[in-house]
Amino acid sequence: MTEQGVRWTADQVLALAPDAASRKAGSKLGAAGPWSGTGSGEGALWGQCKGSGSRPYQTVVDLTDAAGPAYRCSCPSRKFPCKHALGLLLLWAGDDGAVPAAAQPPDWAGRWLADRRGRAEAKKARAEGGPAAAPADPEAARRRAERRAERVTAGASELEQRLSDLLRGGLATAEQAGYGLWDETAARMVDAQAPGLAARVRELGAIPASGPGWPARLLEECALLHLLDQGWLRRDRLPEGLAATVRSRLGLPVTPDGPPVRDRWLVLAQYDTADPKLTTRRIWLHGAESGGTRLLLSYGAAGRAPELSLPVGLALDAELTAYPGSGRSRATLGERFAPPAPAGFRPPGLNTAQAAARYGEALREDPWLDAVPVTLDRVIPVPDGDRWQLADADTDTALPLSRAARSRPGLWRLVALSGGAPVTVFGECGHRGFTPLTAWPEGAGEAVPLC
Repeated sequence: MTEQGVRWTADQVLALAPDAASRKAGSKLGAAGPWSGTGSGEGALWGQCKGSGSRPYQTVVDLTDAAGPAYRCSCPSRKFPCKHALGLLLLWAGDDGAVPAAAQPPDWAGRWLADRRGRAEAKKARAEGGPAAAPADPEAARRRAERRAERVTAGASELEQRLSDLLRGGLATAEQAGYGLWDETAARMVDAQAPGLAARVRELGAIPASGPGWPARLLEECALLHLLDQGWLRRDRLPEGLAATVRSRLGLPVTPDGPPVRDRWLVLAQYDTADPKLTTRRIWLHGAESGGTRLLLSYGAAGRAPELSLPVGLALDAELTAYPGSGRSRATLGERFAPPAPAGFRPPGLNTAQAAARYGEALREDPWLDAVPVTLDRVIPVPDGDRWQLADADTDTALPLSRAARSRPGLWRLVALSGGAPVTVFGECGHRGFTPLTAWPEGAGEAVPLC
């Protein structure tokens, strides 16, 4: 259960926002003015927020869930959490007296809390003592896997022929053909049940005529796609770990296969990416004892944030199980033993030369890897012409920031946090540069999300 005296920072609250608009709207509601009937107790917050209608919105937040806070609000918003839940959390985080301790919640909040916690207890009891699920038919599963492998093989062979035709005709033909060439090829890969190949083919379609040097970029991506094709077609000759990586890159289903590792997992960063069909949330965790950095992926329908949400800078006592694959850091969240709580530690840092070397080493295990998680110690954000870089405070090396990082407001938060002094920065280091996601000031200080 979350102790009411342990308050989050405003940055940790705002890191839960599903988008920038919610972050801005929630910030406006983080003051006492529109609120009435606020209270806290038993790991929950509640209050009523005045809106445009005659009746205030009833908002309640459950802080006891080990996977992160849960929310309920009577407003019509489909965002999760809504601006009222964010505002209530900000009010609680910022003012000791604004959300006072109460003996018990009002009926409307108490009923929701009791129902939700009752369902959680029942689910846990079923998991611990319920009957085991009926075993699947292994022979039927084997036949399905074989049929899919045949379709993927046919798709990979067809893609190899199309790449050969492109190179035989010259890369200039890709610019003349337009996006239709790639869209049709991607559709063929979807038919072959190889969504990973389809996604990479679609990315190729955006390269022709994308600026100076596009033929070289297209050739590089075609080479990586050819390597992935060949990895599948010759998978029986690959080491087990690399073969698992190829299957994962193709989009074939994989399941966690390692022993669960219990640790205090520091939430390093959380951010969303979206396409017309899906919102993907990435949460980076670092183990206090294991020293490993792991990635949690969760998904939501287009326009809706995934349910799993963890506050950046807090630590989660939980078990993680890794997915197979050489050099892969993805894991799944297992049993959680306590809600997120203040961490009191940071991940160990590297200098910029060591970070670049780590990415190079990771490419030997997974040639299709865009970036690796890295914590940089004692770096200073400095301008480099019309770009920015993170320069080592103690050496003469630096890492350029990625284009994505330069276009985000988090860059200016990082510059302001540093003020010309060294900071610790966690982010993703890859061939496009370094993308900072979270920073800490030198010495003591809370984590500052940058995304």
